Amino acid sequence: MSQFPLSFEFFPPKTPEGTVKLRAVRQALYAAGPEFCSVTYGAGGSTQDGTFGAVREIQAEGVSAASHFSCIGATRDTVRGQLAMLKGMGVRRLVALRGDLPSGYGAGGEFQYASDLVAFIRAETGQDFHIEVAAYPEVHPQARSPQADLNAYAAKVRAGADSAITQYFFNADAYFRFVDDSRRLGLTVPVVPGIMPIISSTQLMRFSDACGAEIPRWVRLRLQDFGDDTASIKAFGLDVVADLCARLRAGGAPGMHFYTMNQSVAPLAILQRLGWMG
Repeated sequence: MSQFPLSFEFFPPKTPEGTVKLRAVRQALYAAGPEFCSVTYGAGGSTQDGTFGAVREIQAEGVSAASHFSCIGATRDTVRGQLAMLKGMGVRRLVALRGDLPSGYGAGGEFQYASDLVAFIRAETGQDFHIEVAAYPEVHPQARSPQADLNAYAAKVRAGADSAITQYFFNADAYFRFVDDSRRLGLTVPVVPGIMPIISSTQLMRFSDACGAEIPRWVRLRLQDFGDDTASIKAFGLDVVADLCARLRAGGAPGMHFYTMNQSVAPLAILQRLGWMG
């Protein structure tokens, strides 16, 4: 295992080819000694079979797997059944989220907030699972205000979360401010920065616009200036993200969680640049 806690996030592949490719990606990333690998969950649980299938494979490969677990549209009975299944698979870590509504989907289910889900998991399973929750250093895009967003985070922690993983960001000060603000509320759980490697400017712009992650103006302009020069985009992205990771670690971040986009080259390049491999 790496001397500095690392984790990697994957999404469930939609094709047999994608499944084969992801197996090779995971093997490459295991060389970094991750503490765990997580697998995302589609809107309304739409990918849950793929999610649980990938989780099962990761566990079988001898690495701790964390299943994303969203509560939109879920009932207490369905959650109870899925918790029992995951426990039976040997899973000991969950990423508990409210989750996204699928398009055309009205509000439904028996849980309104992620804090409700966290409280239910704790009540049902005690300390069987390490529960991760989401944190938003640059404020959740649907939050009424920064304070309301911080209060929502506090509710999740007080409901029983063990630690948090942040939305990705490129402004280290936003992360440090969020941690300071949460500590002032008496919240002491580790807040692990979520890290997004930069491998495609169009993909990054699209994701960031959708999730409310801010791309600093100087980074956005440099990426636009590179146009279709993929090699320059990747080299610049490596510089930016490696510098961000170094600053976060120097400032006391308890680990790093990489949003891999089911690719290994960029995360490994960052880790090698920093000397964090193995």
